[in-house]
Amino acid sequence: SSCKKSDDGITADTKSSFTIEFEHQVNGAALALNTATYKNAKGEDFKINVFKYYVSKVKFSKADGTTYLIPESYFLIDESKSASKMITLNDVPTGDYTKIEFTIGVDYARNFAGAQTGALDPVNGMFWTWNSGYIFVKLEGTSPQSTAANNALTFHIGGVVDPNNTIRTFSAEINAANPLRVRADAKPDMHFIINAAAMFTGTTDISFATLNLTMGGAASVIVADNYAKGLFRLDHIHN
Repeated sequence: SSCKKSDDGITADTKSSFTIEFEHQVNGAALALNTATYKNAKGEDFKINVFKYYVSKVKFSKADGTTYLIPESYFLIDESKSASKMITLNDVPTGDYTKIEFTIGVDYARNFAGAQTGALDPVNGMFWTWNSGYIFVKLEGTSPQSTAANNALTFHIGGVVDPNNTIRTFSAEINAANPLRVRADAKPDMHFIINAAAMFTGTTDISFATLNLTMGGAASVIVADNYAKGLFRLDHIHN
């Protein structure tokens, strides 16, 4: 096969890199930890002190159906750490990609793989030593409606065993007219909007008066079903 560079910058067996940016909002307003007050779907006020989550098993598809799974793609996105909200994917085969898929959380096998490093290191505060598994999405804050001590909100969503499996996937079709164009000489940027309020609406509108703490179990399934519908949105691509 020829390795001569083609007109559109795709070369046989070449690879390149690109970035994914995660912008955190609450119903269209910028997420500001500890300060801003937001409303849930029930009209209840709340503040957010902690917001972080795992994105893993990132996979891209081309129009012809071929796919590429980013190896060892486990990322912890944390509102309090600006650098974590911009990830770079390296060594991706060049081409036009028309779909992205990823796991919200950590896949089943890695939940039981013992001590790990990098984004999966328990030092990150996203691992239940007592439950041998990862917290997929963590939101902590306060609400006047919360009946917990200090009006606390504690949403630690995780668990991989049925009926309380909270592994969810996100996928988005990319406009074929403006696909993700990975080229040796160009590094595109994908921009996602993440709406933290989606944890509390979508399938079930949550009232903090009745649900203000969950660490796995049936209540976490309710939250996971909510955010599977609206947490992530692919906003635009800069090619």
